[in-house]
This record gives sequence, structure tokens and C-alpha cells, in this order.
Amino acid sequence: MRRFAILAALFALGGCVSEQGPSVETGTMVGEVGDPRNRARVHTDLAAAYFQRGNMAIALEELRIATAADSSYPPAHSMLGLVYMELKENQLAETSFERALRLSPNDPDINHNYGWFMCNSAREKESIKYFSQAIRNPLYPSPWRSYSAAGVCSLKAGNVKDAEEFFQRALRLEPDDAPSLIGLGGIRYRQGQMDEARKLVSRYNKLITPNAESLWLALRIERKAGERVAEQSYANQLRRRYPGSDEYRSLLRGQYD
Repeated sequence: MRRFAILAALFALGGCVSEQGPSVETGTMVGEVGDPRNRARVHTDLAAAYFQRGNMAIALEELRIATAADSSYPPAHSMLGLVYMELKENQLAETSFERALRLSPNDPDINHNYGWFMCNSAREKESIKYFSQAIRNPLYPSPWRSYSAAGVCSLKAGNVKDAEEFFQRALRLEPDDAPSLIGLGGIRYRQGQMDEARKLVSRYNKLITPNAESLWLALRIERKAGERVAEQSYANQLRRRYPGSDEYRSLLRGQYD
């Protein structure tokens, strides 16, 4: 389920990251205000921007500045958890998330991030309660993120029924939620509902650049539906775009399910 993890990670940052991120190249912002909480916020935002760029070393340095300025600023510790999770420092990640939750137990973004950490630490079932806690917050602006993540984690745990319900709830709130589209599309394929599966995967492939997973699912849907021309078209795309993928190797072996 690593491919689902990659998709879900796209929205795991939550309120920690702005749309564009700070346009800076150093750890100091011009006109930075001296208030400790504001300094912590500014450097946490900087850390989030560097995290998005994949620069974990500078992100960590910014978070050290943030927590030195105000050690009680919850988003800084949540962001630390995400950075440590990316670095595979799971114990440090857990400590950071737990501290963030102690400081702000009802914060939806912190609960979402901790749930995602648990999901990727082989504690998928336990993660659901944190996504549920995030969703329960009436001020949470994007509850579909947590419904979608709960669906991904339920699938990882083998709970298809709950995953289906979570994905449906996410899509009712945000019809273009990509992880829910591909997740529910896979479920519909396994249920034999090829028309619905095709619609979901087609929508997914129009929203973002098709990846190996979505092309492979689309190929198998058309194969099951007996649409050989469409099947061959997806096979050609998979070969051309992702020749080194597990999905293409499965195609070469004729292992469709």
C-alpha cells in the first residue's frame, strides 16, 4: 500500500503549510516580529515550506528555532513529527506528535497527522480514532482529508467495508479527492462494478497525471469489461511511462489480479 501512502501524504500537512509557502532562502524573514509565538509560527511555516521541497535538514533547523522561541506552540511539534516520520525516526516522530497533542488535544490537523503516522507504523486500526477526532472538530475546514486517510488505512488493515464508507464520505464533501477516487475505484473493480470503477478511475486520471497504479487499474477494468482496444491503450501508456514499475512487471507476467 506504499502507493496509497504517497497519495495520502500529499494532504497530510494540513494547516501547517500555506498554498505557496514562504518565498525565502534563509531561516530569517525580513520584518520578523519579536513576539515568541509569532517567531515560532514564522519558523514553523518556513519548516513546512522546506519540508515540501524535500529539504529535511533545513526544516529541522527551522523547527529548532521555532521551539526555542516558544516550546508550547503545538504546530511546531506536529511539524517535527512529520519531518521525523519522513526521516524514518519513528520514536522521535511519536514523541513530537504526542507532545503536540498534549498541548492541543482537539486540533484536527495534529490528530490527522498523528493518525497518518500510526497508519504508516503498522497501527492502522489505532489510527482511525485520530482521524475520527479530527473529523469531529466542527471548525475543521477539510474533513474529507481525514475521511480519505481513514479509507486508505482501513484498506491497509483489510477492512474493505469501512474503507468504502470512508471514501464515499470523503467524495461527498470533495468530489475531486484523488486518493478517495482511486481507492473507491479499486474497491468497485473488486466488486465487479466495472462501469462505476471506470468512472472513478477516469476522473482520477483527469485530475492528476496518471501514475502506474491508476493506469494498471484502468487496464484491468477494461480487460474485465472486454474492451480490448482500451485495454491495449492503457498497456501502451504503462509501458511507455512506467517500464520499471511493479505494475508493468505484472502485465508482462500476465498477473492481472
